[in-house]
Amino acid sequence: MSKQSTENKPIDILKDSRSEPFLSIIIPAFNEERRLPVALGKIVTLIQAQSFKTEMIVVDNASTDLTKKIILDFASKYSFIRYVYEASRGKGAAVRTGVLSGQGDYLLISDADLAVPIEEVNKFLPPNCNNYDIAIGSREVEGAKRFGEPLYRHLIGRVFNIIVRLLILPGLRDTQCGFKCFKHTVVQDLFASNRITGWSFDVEILSIARLRGYRIIEVPVNWYYNEMSKISLLRDSLQMFREIIEIWKNKNKGL
Repeated sequence: MSKQSTENKPIDILKDSRSEPFLSIIIPAFNEERRLPVALGKIVTLIQAQSFKTEMIVVDNASTDLTKKIILDFASKYSFIRYVYEASRGKGAAVRTGVLSGQGDYLLISDADLAVPIEEVNKFLPPNCNNYDIAIGSREVEGAKRFGEPLYRHLIGRVFNIIVRLLILPGLRDTQCGFKCFKHTVVQDLFASNRITGWSFDVEILSIARLRGYRIIEVPVNWYYNEMSKISLLRDSLQMFREIIEIWKNKNKGL
């Protein structure tokens, strides 16, 4: 089945004369030489089809392969692509650097594997979606669809979400989908305050957002399992559990 969504058409948004983009797309990348050429090509196609100004920020998270070269090659061809380097390893560190560099009214985080097709972004933008501070892609709310995910991966994800809901974020059914959109008005407040730089950074960001009264909504997405996932089930699951406990403790201490 094709990843191309037939329900998401380009949004016609008339921008004013400001130089800032309407949308920033943030892609964290650690040793992504195999997936980046296809992913960046698809995002370029989307950006060129939109009527509003968009920038793409690709954050090289201290990669040791050809990731930097690939990004710079694309950036030399398309002026809306920016290369950013983050020396501290960890998805949370890369995302924070990218988001704090973004100039768009809306800032979208997307994984380099495009497990959620990039065309889904139009679900998160006005007029399709309004009245939120953070919109998180959800694989669990009504209307969402998963494709090709092994049962054991789904079960592990559900257990993790139950722990998150019990300890930190009651009511949110999917905090770990790598497709999230933030209004620019909240990113400085949230990302300047977070401490977690690993896989669970988004749980901490959402926890801070809820404590500060920001409106969080879940948007159903189509999600496609990728066999080249960078997550190690044993090692990273244990690390994420430790991070959840740290977030829970920090929350109770008012940190």
